[in-house]
Amino acid sequence: MHQRILMRARKGPFDVNSPEETFERNLIGENAGNLVFSHAANKLLATRTATITPNGFTVNMRDSDRINEEYDVFVVPLANAFRRSYAHRLDAMSRLIERLKIPVVVLGVGVQTNVDGDREYLRPIDDQVSRFCRAVLDRSPSIGVRGEITADYLRTIGFSNVDVIGCPSMFLHGDTLPVDKRKTFIGPYDRIALTVSPYVKSMAQIIKTHHQRYENLRYIPQDLKTLGTLLFGDAPEDRGKSGEIPIHTTHPLFTEDKVRMFVDPWTWIDYLSGFDFNFGTRIHGTIVSLLAGTPGFLFAHDSRTLELARYFEIPHRVMRDVPADVDAAQLYDEADYSGMVNGHKQRYDTMLQFLNKHNLGNSFSDGDSAAVFDATRQATAFPPAVRPALATSPEVLVKRIEWLRDQEAALRDQAQTTARPERIRTRIKKAVPGSVRRMLNR
Repeated sequence: MHQRILMRARKGPFDVNSPEETFERNLIGENAGNLVFSHAANKLLATRTATITPNGFTVNMRDSDRINEEYDVFVVPLANAFRRSYAHRLDAMSRLIERLKIPVVVLGVGVQTNVDGDREYLRPIDDQVSRFCRAVLDRSPSIGVRGEITADYLRTIGFSNVDVIGCPSMFLHGDTLPVDKRKTFIGPYDRIALTVSPYVKSMAQIIKTHHQRYENLRYIPQDLKTLGTLLFGDAPEDRGKSGEIPIHTTHPLFTEDKVRMFVDPWTWIDYLSGFDFNFGTRIHGTIVSLLAGTPGFLFAHDSRTLELARYFEIPHRVMRDVPADVDAAQLYDEADYSGMVNGHKQRYDTMLQFLNKHNLGNSFSDGDSAAVFDATRQATAFPPAVRPALATSPEVLVKRIEWLRDQEAALRDQAQTTARPERIRTRIKKAVPGSVRRMLNR
């Protein structure tokens, strides 16, 4: 039987959008890591008998009747949705789910608090999380969570139908995860990739020392604001500013052309396959490295990053325990990938059991479906990395300027169209006597 799947995803895995369009429409959902797990989920479910449609992150209760009619299941890959700043969006999602008559499957939701799992910090969102869980469990046998911290939290608020399944992103290659150290040690000329969450200020000295020590260091940002900075320069409120975190065009990593950002996971994975090591605070930046076969090391700075690292046995340290003088060579030396690699098939089997429980297929067990997905991806041309403007070719900059002109013209046309009704009303007022207007308005 053919299965029509509506998936919570900003865009589909083969959609090609320019960096400029990606920024304008926020097609990464604020963070390019969102595309990693949604695209992996798409591949996982892309069987011959399934049609998967991304919802563009649209949450509108007025769509409920159409969703019930047009789809058989709503699959919801989530990251750190159980967090205080997301409570209003969680409520909106709950309102929509409460109107659905089809199954709703949550893939890998996580809680966000500190690395100690601070329960009191989460208490203000207990009601919103409870409402969401009730809505989902009324339509599905269980909720898939990222790790034990989230599972423990849900149990404390009364929910036992919880399966720890990790994140779909780690299963992009199915039951294999070929990560190995290709070098005995890391040296100053080896290719090192760095991930940074701009709000983790304790990374400042680490960034500085590694910029000085490693000639081939590259910073791989993931956030929407940095994408805008790479494309169009500093935002008005940031012009003329500088700092130790690479968020301004004045930072040495920008001025020396050592920043690369990707608007699709596929080009990101391909790029990191040529590196020797990747480290930093971004969990999906680390996972992309592992998917590329490149050793990655995570600085876990909150519960959402820590529980995933623990579940998958990704080499990591808790950020507060990382000294300012830490060195990538030391991290590379201490990283042990045996637990992650050897336990991967068992964790993959856990994910498949979850999918089977929720009546979802799996492309890796469906003939050549996974291979067809990969072939389609390889045959699709995605945009290359976005680099600092000073290092971007004149041809690319001209196209970017033309895109801006097109945007400006479209906005001008829209403004004129919007203004027409008001102009018409003004002309009517001038043409129709006041006594007649008053009579018509009664």
